[in-house]
Amino acid sequence: MKFNVLIVDDEKNIRAGLGKAIEMDGHNVILAEDGQRALEIVESDEIDLIIADLKMPRISGEELLKRIVQTYPTLPVIILTGHGTIESAVQAMRDGAYDFLTKPVNLDRLSLLVKRALSTRELALQHRALQEELDQRRQFANIVAKSAEMKGVFEVVRQVAPTRASVLVSGDSGVGKELIADAIHNLSNRKQKPFIKVHCAALSESLLESELFGHERGAFTGAVARKRGRFELAHTGSIFLDEIGEINPSVQIKILRVLQEKTFERVGGEETMEVDVRIISATNRDLKEEIEKGTFREDLYYRLNVVNVHIPPLRERKEDIPLLAAAFVKEFAQENEKQVDGIDPRARSLLYNYSWPGNVRELRNCLESAVVMSKGNVITSDDLPPSVVTDSESNHVRIQLGATMAEAEKEIIRANLTAQNGNKSRTAESLGIGRKTLHRKITEYQLEDR
Repeated sequence: MKFNVLIVDDEKNIRAGLGKAIEMDGHNVILAEDGQRALEIVESDEIDLIIADLKMPRISGEELLKRIVQTYPTLPVIILTGHGTIESAVQAMRDGAYDFLTKPVNLDRLSLLVKRALSTRELALQHRALQEELDQRRQFANIVAKSAEMKGVFEVVRQVAPTRASVLVSGDSGVGKELIADAIHNLSNRKQKPFIKVHCAALSESLLESELFGHERGAFTGAVARKRGRFELAHTGSIFLDEIGEINPSVQIKILRVLQEKTFERVGGEETMEVDVRIISATNRDLKEEIEKGTFREDLYYRLNVVNVHIPPLRERKEDIPLLAAAFVKEFAQENEKQVDGIDPRARSLLYNYSWPGNVRELRNCLESAVVMSKGNVITSDDLPPSVVTDSESNHVRIQLGATMAEAEKEIIRANLTAQNGNKSRTAESLGIGRKTLHRKITEYQLEDR
């Protein structure tokens, strides 16, 4: 990647000489004779690094640094100083300078500093790009995703949300089924009405029936007063039944009646209640297998599963990992009042290559831990849980059984690009193909900037 480096010095020979040295490292160079001109350039062009002398006419290096730090905090500034003004250079470091060099400038030292400063700048730019994309993606009910698989999920949600149809959300534990349920309700005509959530697996058989349908006073020991159930509370709105596969047969029958007749009775009661509720349910079980075992009613399954929304596991939609990671880092940095601005390339590669058996929930927990344990402003591999590092470093590419040759090839190219930190020459070499072939495949599989 070519960066734009701005050199600011009132001595023409010095800025010209530094410019030639930096151009030899493959960067674009812009020259300015003082701080005033430098500010004009920064306001009009995309600058990635500033190298500025301390003592200059009109606006000095000290004043230029203060303005840059205030307005462009991620733009690194290297200060140049004579031997007699080292104290001023040290003060500049306190004011936010990336580093300083004494004149006459050691060009090897300059090259090393420029490389380090631009690596920091590149990380900041990547983080900013992820945050911008994150802000766009969050328009869909706060769900962070960009993969083709999740785009398909979003399309189904948009189509089913305005209807009255019951929806069954399926997928492994931790994939975000509740967020999809939120989206369906929030995009529906019932969004201003109640949305009641019930986690069925967390309640015992007797307690679940009471929670769903309510009870009359004296219906059982401890029932000292009438209680309205969740279906009654959700009237005219929606109800979300999470882990629907865990409920017992007697409760299944009552839910089936609500779906068929829109009526129920409270536990211990005789009055028939009418209710208008849209049911959204979720499960990580294969309900067809449960039907074969005799633990789940087939007629209830078809009533609940009018439309199925299946959320693929995180390992099958790895394009979402960088965006999710950026979102979690931002969330937990704010929550813990820490200045953590991004994830370094090695840590990103480890996150991408990990299999995430716990899906998005596990990734979220991993990033919360990493932010808390981070000692700097960037997440490194040292901040990640050992299990993530160990599993990722096994260098395995996981391809699901039944994947097409094109899908397998796409995953292999993506994994190698990640392992090589996006370096296309090394990726092509590791794959044993030419750069032109690699570029064509990247375009074909839409892997640009991933």
